[in-house]
Amino acid sequence: MTRINLLPWRETLRKEQQRQFISIAAGAAVLTAVIMIYTHIHINGMIDAQNARNNFLENEVAEVDKKISEIKELETEKQQLLARMNIIQQLQRRRPEIVHVFDEMAKRVPDGIYLTDIKQQGQSLVIEGVAESNARVSAFMRNLDASDWFTNPRLVVIESKEKESVRTSKFTLNVTQVSPNNNTSKTAGLQT
Repeated sequence: MTRINLLPWRETLRKEQQRQFISIAAGAAVLTAVIMIYTHIHINGMIDAQNARNNFLENEVAEVDKKISEIKELETEKQQLLARMNIIQQLQRRRPEIVHVFDEMAKRVPDGIYLTDIKQQGQSLVIEGVAESNARVSAFMRNLDASDWFTNPRLVVIESKEKESVRTSKFTLNVTQVSPNNNTSKTAGLQT
């Protein structure tokens, strides 16, 4: 015998399908929410880790900049100390030179000339004095030029005065002071 089902099977099937659809949709929504939350947490974690790395790098860069500025200060101090040491060494080398300059000056002054003032400006000497005649000033300049310690004498001023039938010449001349070592190397270079 044939059985006829008079129950509303289509409605039941629809309800069952609707219930399955809602379950799948709810599961998908929950899964999507979980994935989104995980992704959000993971991305925030990556951002925090990168921010921590950036902060670490900024701190290290600040430390390196501080060390660089200290190194620059030390380099500046080093250059200043080296400059001072060079000046001191030059002064130590030139220390006996003044004795030689005065000794050489005394040897080169001819009779009839009296020096009244000697000023040093770097390597240049300004010599002032009184001479009995212009010829004695010329002889003095030749003597200075022949010296190993002086070069390039230049007469700046010469004034002749006559007082009580005595004629004198007041003069000012410039001469360059050189070290005999430098002067001999120059003349050796000219001879070759």
